[in-house]
Amino acid sequence: MRILDLFCGCGGFALGFLLADPKFKISLAIDNDFRTMRTYTANIDIARILTKDIQNIHSYEILEQMNPYTPDIIIASPPCESFSAANVNRKKTSYDQLYSDEKGRLILDTIRLIIDLEPSIFIIENVSQLRSTEMQEFIRHEFSRSSYESIFFNSLEALNCGVPSYRQRVFISNLLFNFSNKNVVKTTGEAFKSLPAPSIDIHNHLVIPIPSNMVKKIPRTPPGGAMVYFRGSQTRTFRNYIRLQVDQPSPTVMGKSRFIHPFEARLCTVREHARLMSYPDNFQFYGPIDSQYNQVGESVPPLMARVVAQQILTDFPKNSKKVF
Repeated sequence: MRILDLFCGCGGFALGFLLADPKFKISLAIDNDFRTMRTYTANIDIARILTKDIQNIHSYEILEQMNPYTPDIIIASPPCESFSAANVNRKKTSYDQLYSDEKGRLILDTIRLIIDLEPSIFIIENVSQLRSTEMQEFIRHEFSRSSYESIFFNSLEALNCGVPSYRQRVFISNLLFNFSNKNVVKTTGEAFKSLPAPSIDIHNHLVIPIPSNMVKKIPRTPPGGAMVYFRGSQTRTFRNYIRLQVDQPSPTVMGKSRFIHPFEARLCTVREHARLMSYPDNFQFYGPIDSQYNQVGESVPPLMARVVAQQILTDFPKNSKKVF
């Protein structure tokens, strides 16, 4: 099954498919961030990459890159900032978020390529806010000129996939998924188990210094507490520099997330963030340190993606619009 990976990021979505079954093959991956592409190519077995803005890509260019094949499956993770409740600058209406916001319109480009290329299966991952009634109407309208009879907004919680952190996501697809099976919830303590102390000898496992005034706050910050509060959309308050609880899963890992270690007076390393997102230790992240944190937090947790891929293997014959 040949996969086209749009907004591929560092490769979490693709890794989940490869973990599910070797019959999945990543034929082409596209992203405009050369730093994430370096991480992707270092970890994912792939035929070709294209480092380019999707807004400037025509479906013919993709077909030329994949020649003589066409994609059987398209997976995509467009930026979520336009729709996320954590974004204080999020536009007020669903219409403006999708049609007026520059990053929000990237979903429209994703739909454009899906309609042009007509894969057997497409899956667009994003924040759960896209499940609102109004947003569903807009997205279904955009697909109305396609050959897909139904568009489904499948909701999935990362905790139910064996990921030791909260992460509610929607997977927009022409398939209706059954995500009823639940795994045993994993905790931060289990995620960090057997991980040695930070060292230069372990990839992505260096301690990043923080200001001394923040270090002094750590002993006064209880497990589950936070040192930074900020406003999101609609006056909602969000937290950062949260001290992790060893017996609980981690809060949602975002690109700008920074966590305090549950026992030590320090920031969690990129490797510890990666474990909270279910990445194996042999998956190495490249680029500046802030980019590494962003790559982890803005990706699809591999074990979450594996659950999606397993659903395809189970349901494909009865749910697809064509047979390979």
